[in-house]
Amino acid sequence: MPYPSGNHEEYFERLYYIKDQFGLDFVLPNLDAELPMYIKYAGELERRGIKTFLPSAEQFRLRGKDRLDEVAEKIGIEFPPAEVVTSYDELNKAVEKLGLPVMVKGAFYKAYKAHTSQEAMSHYNKIVAEWGYPVIVQKVVTGEELNVVAVGDGAGNSLGMVGIKKLSLTAQGKIWNGVTIKNEAMLEATRRFIDVYHWKGGFELECIVDKDTVYLIEINPRLPAWSYFATGVGTNLPANIIRKSFGLPLEVPEDYPAGKLFVRYTYELVTDMAPFQAITMKGEF
Repeated sequence: MPYPSGNHEEYFERLYYIKDQFGLDFVLPNLDAELPMYIKYAGELERRGIKTFLPSAEQFRLRGKDRLDEVAEKIGIEFPPAEVVTSYDELNKAVEKLGLPVMVKGAFYKAYKAHTSQEAMSHYNKIVAEWGYPVIVQKVVTGEELNVVAVGDGAGNSLGMVGIKKLSLTAQGKIWNGVTIKNEAMLEATRRFIDVYHWKGGFELECIVDKDTVYLIEINPRLPAWSYFATGVGTNLPANIIRKSFGLPLEVPEDYPAGKLFVRYTYELVTDMAPFQAITMKGEF
């Protein structure tokens, strides 16, 4: 597949070619860069015989960090104090108001922790250069990092959810291992999110939990990389998406076991160069 930031016609022509050559009834995109394009052209894909199960454009915009305070209020949890800034003067005022350290975030992507005003300005410049305005300056809150992966059916009902606690992270902040947990306040907020916004498709809520207080940190509008953890403990979210899309019988698990461990690992593959060259040159093997 070509990278999804270019010409959508080229991207989808490749998709149609794959369908014609090998068969393709459903696509479940999981890259942030792909989602806007798939959402915009979902109707065209459907007419060509390829189903999707995605949030609407308006639902997709809820993941913007300038909308999270509104979402948190509606689903009954907290949001760390934050300021939206578009200039150095506003940045300095926000840092002074919130107090160091702060998180400096792009509206949709990237987040950096700043311990000094100079560090905050450096992160601000980096985000503006890569992603543009606005920039979010947010107070740092402490607690346990808890996430929940879930699927909404688009009519206010859940197709399953699993909550985890992050035990260790990569340098990029991605989960390396974790354990299933049941934080009822976070799970209830997830149910309200599905109900209030009639979310359709997979999503992840990233939270910080400090005793009885749950802070909403981020909404990822697609299934996260650790989604197989949910399958491994009995909640197969991709399967439920497929079954719902095709009107097949499905069972939504009402519960999942706590205390199950997830460990990510790497694997070295030794093979011939020819398959790699074929994929690189022709896009198929």
